[in-house]
Amino acid sequence: MKSGTPALSSLFEMIKENLKQFVYYPIPQTIEYMKCRLTRDKKGMQKGLFPIYYLHAEREDGKKFLILAAEKCRNKIGTSNYLISTDIIDLSLDGESSGKLRGNNLLGTEFTIFDNGVNPIRTSTDPEHHRREMAAIIYETNIFGFKGPRKITVLIPDIDNEHQRIEVQPRNEQESLIERWKRNDMKNILELHNKTPIWNEDSKSYILKFIDNRVTEASIKNFQIIRNCDDKTEDIVMQFGRVSDDMFTCDFRYPLCAMQAFGIALSSFNSRLGRE
Repeated sequence: MKSGTPALSSLFEMIKENLKQFVYYPIPQTIEYMKCRLTRDKKGMQKGLFPIYYLHAEREDGKKFLILAAEKCRNKIGTSNYLISTDIIDLSLDGESSGKLRGNNLLGTEFTIFDNGVNPIRTSTDPEHHRREMAAIIYETNIFGFKGPRKITVLIPDIDNEHQRIEVQPRNEQESLIERWKRNDMKNILELHNKTPIWNEDSKSYILKFIDNRVTEASIKNFQIIRNCDDKTEDIVMQFGRVSDDMFTCDFRYPLCAMQAFGIALSSFNSRLGRE
């Protein structure tokens, strides 16, 4: 569906009227792609220690809307955490966030995206307020540094017949998306993968064919996330790739939401021995 259609126009109205709600909801199936640009400001807000990342939704008329921003957090144990917010002021003032991307290990191969709920281990509040897992990202371990395309698995909660996302609120680590995936407990979980790039002999590199040519520069960070359909075809639900040094395309569609797509993209900026 093209950007000028009523369905996409109503989506931008939702962005303007209730952005905090929009970022959690799956993009409607009637929308072909939510086209966005992710930009990186290397100066950041902490005296240049960590970059700030911005996700802008793009309209066909050229107008852009900031929907999410993120900054890497200080972490004593060495894993990578990113605070995500719909308001850049909240990031600068340590205000209320919309979500978080948490690195789960020192190798940088596993990540979890949470909403803004509370950690059940650290509080005795009503379980309704416990944080929800929005997605998990697993990079295939590469401790020997072999050159080649990354292999990525993305886990997201499934969507029910009422088009509502099934809530995943783990009370402990064993109930998390990643631990359930490891023991093949996949009830109400969708498993997505990155599309395997093809080796191009002329350029001597692995390449992907990006929709509408919205990715213009080669990068190890470039990827497409696919869902395998019942008819054995591949549905590209997200594409991410470099446009310039600090600008990237980040397009996504159903069943993903903005928070999930942004978190998946952020995980690709983390450089670790275990996956490069």
